[in-house]
Amino acid sequence: MIRDGDRLLVGVSGGKDSLSLLAILKHLQTYAPVRFELAAVTVDPQVPGFEPARLAAHMEVLGVPWLLEAQPIMDEARARMDGDSFCAYCARMKRGIMYRLCREQGYGVLALAQHLDDLAESLLMSLFRGGQLRTMKAHYRNDAGDLRIIRPLVYARERQTAAFADAAGLPVVPDSCPACFDMPTERERIKRLLATEEAENPQVFQSMLHAMQPLLREGEAP
Repeated sequence: MIRDGDRLLVGVSGGKDSLSLLAILKHLQTYAPVRFELAAVTVDPQVPGFEPARLAAHMEVLGVPWLLEAQPIMDEARARMDGDSFCAYCARMKRGIMYRLCREQGYGVLALAQHLDDLAESLLMSLFRGGQLRTMKAHYRNDAGDLRIIRPLVYARERQTAAFADAAGLPVVPDSCPACFDMPTERERIKRLLATEEAENPQVFQSMLHAMQPLLREGEAP
């Protein structure tokens, strides 16, 4: 996924997954056989209670350049959203902002922190609601073809990133989105379904990973 000379911009929401990814990539820089630059970006959707400024000291300690972009995404969603969930709208808006900042700042690779649980949930949501066999890709180019998107944690479980963030004392910013609290998402329902299944079949995620392998490679950048 990472090539010699790459300039990586890591999407950091302040959650356990993205902070873990940034810490892992920062450590990887010290011994990887390829040289790459690393920076982080946080998109502040300006929802009550979200305080990304607390990440500033952490980025300074890491020695990682940090971009902070604020945009009133929730207010925009109320005015513009049509037949979509707030979470989906917010994700698209954040992705567009991160693409723009990659281009403006000269970063050719956007690193995102989705893990195996996210991929499994996306697969079931696509099957149940969209009638398609799809999930998030591990490595691909955007539609414009000028940026690569990578997901280095696709083999990791959510419980692993949670344990890592706790052990490393990462400054996790609590999720404060009122839309997520007021309207439990379809993803949360699927998460509960998978948890129930895993209690009966501890190998369910490994089985799903095996089934998803062709989907992860589809569209992979050469």
